[in-house]
Amino acid sequence: MKSWTTPLLQLLCNSGGTDGKSRARPAEPLRDPQHPVSVIALGPSVLCWYKGLGRTPRTWGLPDIWDWTVFSWGCCLLMPGLLGSFPGPYEEEMKGIAAVTDIPLGEIISFNIFYEIFTICTSIITEDKQGHLLHGRNMDFGIFLGWNVNNNTWVVTEELKPLTVNLDFQRNNHTVFRASSFAGYVGILTGFRPGLFSLTLNERFGTNGGYVGIIEWILGKKDAMWIGFIVRSVLENGTSYEEAKNILTKTKILAPAYFILGGNKAGEGCVITRDRKQALDIYELNPKQDIWYVLQTNYDRWKSPFFLDDRRTPAKKCLNRITQENISFATIYDVLSTKPVLNKLTVFTTLMDVTKGQFETYLRDCPDPCIGW
Repeated sequence: MKSWTTPLLQLLCNSGGTDGKSRARPAEPLRDPQHPVSVIALGPSVLCWYKGLGRTPRTWGLPDIWDWTVFSWGCCLLMPGLLGSFPGPYEEEMKGIAAVTDIPLGEIISFNIFYEIFTICTSIITEDKQGHLLHGRNMDFGIFLGWNVNNNTWVVTEELKPLTVNLDFQRNNHTVFRASSFAGYVGILTGFRPGLFSLTLNERFGTNGGYVGIIEWILGKKDAMWIGFIVRSVLENGTSYEEAKNILTKTKILAPAYFILGGNKAGEGCVITRDRKQALDIYELNPKQDIWYVLQTNYDRWKSPFFLDDRRTPAKKCLNRITQENISFATIYDVLSTKPVLNKLTVFTTLMDVTKGQFETYLRDCPDPCIGW
């Protein structure tokens, strides 16, 4: 079985992007080596991604990841026909990645669509007694996409770990925003704009979900934004927490989602529960009413989580035990390391401090005994 992990990984290795090893941050205020950072120069040239991730010799190959997805059939033939429909600069960037890696363009397009519907995550925003905000998330990915019985891992989850990248998007040599993502994906699901706001996206399940939106888009109804593209657009262009909140609340999107948005001052933190057309709920920090954190997994907060996937209850218990006085990067990392919040689907953990400009990403492993999700 051939793999496109190799050409994408070469892009990163050429720039010191990753050594492919999994690193876990200890649950105390120490600093293990973090996942390295690649600089992406924002601008009109589609070469921005190549220069940021490093150029690689052309390598042909079919992806291991791809063999496990529902899009694999016919994608190479069908997806290029959608070109001309994606908003800029994303279409040009996908073409560029395909050109550099020699991965068929149809697979690159489908790889980007694939991220719209398989993201199962936990996101937390906290406010301490001084009004200081912190934002953490576990990226869980790859459910039901192949189980390796030899080492008890999800195939796609493990394939994605060496593709994890820390990106510093710059304009005129100054950081605009930073993000954790996967090589080959041009949208963003986790990121922050230093000094302004932080943003993560969690999947929201629903019958009128991502598949429906994608099919409508393919059939020509293009009045909604891809969720990974709207997150990146907000991070790149947003000028304030309130502006970002307004865009994320009102813009039509292809798939239901939870936007977890944090600002730079007390009270600026919320979970925006979205269907494809509008916001259904905005749950906000309010320490005066003892709401000093907001927590989101993949279930509406007014409903009980699926009994086989209750990450909410243990995460809340951990936060309540820690208390507002003791919240920090280390204690949030503790929460995100608590099983089943940490599970076999967890690819990486990201910690963000907008005010201090701190952004840390760590690849994760969940040693047995560990639940599959």
